[in-house]
Amino acid sequence: MTQTASVPRKLMLLVGATSDIGHATALAYAQAGWDVVLAARDGAGMARNAADLTARTGHAVPVRALDITDTAAFPAFVDGLPRLPDTVVSVVGLLGDQARSEADPAEAALVMRTNFEGPSLLLGLLAERFAARGSGTLVGVSSVAGERGRASNYVYGAAKAGFTAFLSGLRNRLAPKGVHVLTVKPGFVRTRMTAGMPLPKPLTAEAVEVGAAIFRGAEVARRDMVYVRPVWALVMLVIRTIPEGVFKRMKL
Repeated sequence: MTQTASVPRKLMLLVGATSDIGHATALAYAQAGWDVVLAARDGAGMARNAADLTARTGHAVPVRALDITDTAAFPAFVDGLPRLPDTVVSVVGLLGDQARSEADPAEAALVMRTNFEGPSLLLGLLAERFAARGSGTLVGVSSVAGERGRASNYVYGAAKAGFTAFLSGLRNRLAPKGVHVLTVKPGFVRTRMTAGMPLPKPLTAEAVEVGAAIFRGAEVARRDMVYVRPVWALVMLVIRTIPEGVFKRMKL
């Protein structure tokens, strides 16, 4: 009797593995039968999440140390993966403090590098390998804050706007090469990062909701862009269309 070779499980690399959104996303993929590799700077937090995923699914979850601001280390990081992933999801981000960013260029630079430069360069490097293979999915979690600069968070918003534009260009370039690029805009999310903030319930998603939306948008519906809660598309349409003369007098 001829034995049929088993088909290897698909592999997802998660960048930003210690966040609530990251853990929920990893769980969504793992429960769908994917192998998962976690990457983050916080080794202890990443190990805890890996152990939780293993306990829930019965499959080992490798971890890899990665500082998203250490761009020189990216080639070695990619070369050290167990194999080239089928999907890469970047949920890495740093909200930062707007007042500190205004007063301290180093703080502003950290916010910009964490939200834009690092994720863009890492996904760009992986994009070249995906294009050479002729398949793969790249997912970047951006933000509605990047759709229009607001006084309350324009450093973070500017970084996310750059990331959104990068993903759009990457999608345009890679579509003929069989590589799918998804941009995700969660809006408000109830996480440790937003603990204590007065968040409007209709506009606020749970981390598990974001993880499910990422998996569905990337692997099922094959979307180009996803607002986790569709109401955000209408909210941002209104905000984008406010005349600048009016907008600059608003407290947002």
